[in-house]
Amino acid sequence: MFEHGFIGLIKAGGFTILFIGFCSVVVLAITVERVAALWRFVDRAKNLAETVKRCLYRGAIAEARTACERSTSPAADLFLVGFERHGRSEPAAVESAVERERVRVSMALKGQLWILGTIGATAPFIGLFGTVWGIMRAFNEIGIQKKAGIDVVGPGISEALITTAFGIVVGIEAVMVYNYFQARLGRTAMELKLMAEEFVELLCERPGKTANKEDGAQAGG
Repeated sequence: MFEHGFIGLIKAGGFTILFIGFCSVVVLAITVERVAALWRFVDRAKNLAETVKRCLYRGAIAEARTACERSTSPAADLFLVGFERHGRSEPAAVESAVERERVRVSMALKGQLWILGTIGATAPFIGLFGTVWGIMRAFNEIGIQKKAGIDVVGPGISEALITTAFGIVVGIEAVMVYNYFQARLGRTAMELKLMAEEFVELLCERPGKTANKEDGAQAGG
């Protein structure tokens, strides 16, 4: 298609294609960064939640808190907020604090995904700008050389078509990756919500059960 392969394609696309290429690199970088951040996130959070749950069933609150402090999972912050408020606040306040932390963790997981959405929306328009620019170049060459042969308008038309194609490809790439992460983060947020609710229920039940046992022992004595 082009005599000099990919380099010739880039040169034919003009300066606009360089910016589109930069957008493509940004999409790739964010994708890799988010995949690394979310890698086994839910699995690690579930493992920590199971450890905390087993400890709370046994009434070992200090052991559960220690497990959270040693954990590298971002979900540990969610449990630590509950432990921090436990015994100092009403159950409703503990639940609110844990929920706020859950929302904060969920928001942090989104990272720079907004950039993907922005690139997905604007990349085709950047390609369209390149199209307009290339056609302007073609007409300008016609005016300068006073003729309209393919040798005159070819470079401008080539730039127009290439930038359009690249802009559409990068836009589709960004939108697909953005939608994938949005769906995945939606499921992750729901998993965190279920973990947080179960954690608060178990944490706030412990004092009541302990008190009931002590009251029963005193009555028996």
